Amino acid sequence: MDAGLIPAMIVALLAGTLSFLSPCVLPIVPPYLAYMSGVTLPDLTNGGARRRSAIVPAIFFVLGLSTIFLLLGAAASALGLAFLQYQATFSRVAGILVMVFGLHFLGIIRIGFLDREMRMDAGDRGGSAFGAYVLGLAFAFGWTPCIGPQLGAILSLAAGEASVARGTLLLAVYAIGLGVPFILVAAFLPRLTGVMGWMKRHMGRIEKIMGLLLWTIGLMMVTGGFSAFAFWLLETFPALAVLG
Repeated sequence: MDAGLIPAMIVALLAGTLSFLSPCVLPIVPPYLAYMSGVTLPDLTNGGARRRSAIVPAIFFVLGLSTIFLLLGAAASALGLAFLQYQATFSRVAGILVMVFGLHFLGIIRIGFLDREMRMDAGDRGGSAFGAYVLGLAFAFGWTPCIGPQLGAILSLAAGEASVARGTLLLAVYAIGLGVPFILVAAFLPRLTGVMGWMKRHMGRIEKIMGLLLWTIGLMMVTGGFSAFAFWLLETFPALAVLG
């Protein structure tokens, strides 16, 4: 852990949160929570003990998707270490790709497969913690085309890290950004219905924010901006040096 990792961790957290707000994730959150809890959507929305029963499945769902993301982070880091001598070139190529993804969300270009989702059938496992965990595993795979640009950006950052542990940490932070909102919605769904409705109505703006973030991340990867930002942090906040 050092100051050089902090900018990437901030980006990973933002990317995870924006992945949750993406048009193929946010709209299905209440039905998924109801399915995982083994109750109907009205029961989940109206509150009471049945609503509280959604919290534990939501936690196991997050653990399931986090499992896949951590494995992806470790694999990306290991691959990056294997091609250490080509990391500078790899970072630039990955940055250009991330910038293209950003242009997609900004609406400047459209990439067809990013508008589709591939749902994986997790079987009839609603109403149990194990079923929620399996559903989380399936979610991590099945929605990859939709959250792929954000996830790909963080995987590219992970591949450029100096160790598997650091790369895996970035994906853990990404999983927190994506997973914690699920748990919050499970705990406070009746109070958040208005907020979620507002987000759905402004999905276009959210996508543009997502695109701008991705384009900026890609540009920083191409130009070495993350390293420059890390040096700026160290100069501005010398106490961060003790982290390393």
